Amino acid sequence: MNTVAAQKIGAGLSTIGLAGAGIGIGFIFASLVHSISRNPKYSNDLYRAAVFGFALTEAIALFALMIAFLILFA
Repeated sequence: MNTVAAQKIGAGLSTIGLAGAGIGIGFIFASLVHSISRNPKYSNDLYRAAVFGFALTEAIALFALMIAFLILFA
C-alpha cells in the first residue's frame, strides 16, 4: 500500500470523531428540550449549560477535523 492510500484511509478513520460529536450535540439539545419542558422556570440556566456543553462537544469535532487535515496535507 502506498503512502497516499494510507493517508486517505487514516484521514477517513479520524473523521469518526465527527459522527460522535454530532450524536453528542443531538443528545445535548434533546436533553435541553426535555429539561425545559419539565421545569421552564430554569430555562435560562439550562440554556447556558447546554451552550457550554455544545461548545465543548464542537471543540472535539474540530480537533478530529484538524487531525484529518493534518494527516492529508502534512
